[in-house]
Amino acid sequence: MLIYVPKLTNRLGYTLNVIFHNVLHVDFEITTDAETFAQRDDAVLCYGPQREGDRAVWVKSCDLLFQTTIEEQEPHPFVSDGVHALFPVYGRDLDFPFDLLAATFYMVSRYEEYLPHHTDMHGRFVARESIAYQEGFLRTPVVDQWARMIERKINERFPDTHFQRHRYDLLTTIDIDAAYCYKHKGAFRTMAGFVRDLFLRRDTAEVRRRWRVITRREDDPYDTFDYILDQKERHPGNPMVFFVLLADYGMFDKNISYHNDEFCQLIKHLGDYAKIGLHTSYASFNNPDLVETETQRLADITHRNIVRNRSHFLRLQLPETYRTLLHAGIRHDYTMGYAEEPGFRAGISVQFPFYNLERDSEMPLTIHPFSLMEGTLKRYHNMQPEEAWEVYKELMDNVKAVDGTFCCIWHNENLCDDFGWQGWRQVFEQMLDYSDELKTRN
Repeated sequence: MLIYVPKLTNRLGYTLNVIFHNVLHVDFEITTDAETFAQRDDAVLCYGPQREGDRAVWVKSCDLLFQTTIEEQEPHPFVSDGVHALFPVYGRDLDFPFDLLAATFYMVSRYEEYLPHHTDMHGRFVARESIAYQEGFLRTPVVDQWARMIERKINERFPDTHFQRHRYDLLTTIDIDAAYCYKHKGAFRTMAGFVRDLFLRRDTAEVRRRWRVITRREDDPYDTFDYILDQKERHPGNPMVFFVLLADYGMFDKNISYHNDEFCQLIKHLGDYAKIGLHTSYASFNNPDLVETETQRLADITHRNIVRNRSHFLRLQLPETYRTLLHAGIRHDYTMGYAEEPGFRAGISVQFPFYNLERDSEMPLTIHPFSLMEGTLKRYHNMQPEEAWEVYKELMDNVKAVDGTFCCIWHNENLCDDFGWQGWRQVFEQMLDYSDELKTRN
């Protein structure tokens, strides 16, 4: 497949790679020679201000992908044939009413996060600041939709063009913020727990329960790992990644000590059945030295190179956070999503490479976006399990419609069927069952 562009820039090459490699899974070549393009039988797409070739599909361009600086943009959102669109174009004989490539780049580069914006108390870009939230398409993987529009138009003009169809997939990720509720907290934290339960909460039942767990007469409620692995075994073919917090104890970092032998054995055990990644701590936010320290801790436990990460509290600041991760050897990050809203922060469901707008270049870091975290629905939207399941189903259906990847976040402690999380195991199992069903549909 040959694509014509009048000028090849870093932004344009990157965007074509995201659309045709990451979403459509097809090989392509790029030429800036109009004469060569006109002579090739596989000349299928022209991108530029003017059409080249009689039959080629034309995406009329705006200026964004030919710029090299970060400037205030006016994407002028609108809806065309039921599809949300950005960067409208005008003229005769258009194949598309908007610049799909510029719209794609604007979303996946997170251009709006480099412009002035408000952050929350944790320093995070919030959903309500995004154009996707404001225009009502946050729950739709619009980038996947736009890529499929290009695919359909090319197939209409060039029926012999072959696109390797990506099948719908599920990626379940588990954050281990607190491996255990009562066990292995150390003498001071354990005593403080007893004092809090007995004198502040006056909850003698909780005191007794804590004692039974510590004395190993009862299982720790957060120890849901056998249940999680059992569900993974019941649904083969669904990849799973565990992200482990190995921070020094702090206000927002309260996991078990990385020196604890049983905790280390748990991490090794999980690594036998799934991929393991680092859950960089709240305290390590844009702190290269601390990120390196925590990465090395996990490497020492697993005896593996650590290349995957998700930031605790989903703290992400572009491009600083990704620059810090790259410095520590991380090559895959799973933080791209919102804590307070379900949906597609970058407008895309599948993995894609990180583009550093400040350097105006692609970087060797793969971003795995997620669209839903269970805590979002319960803590931010106060949903019951039955209501939450409808959101899961909506997002999974939206991903299936574009044959993308539904990536979600769960926490081991929230699958304990206790502490207000009763009924959420059923949602977890419904998700896995429904995903298996979606995979059987054409």
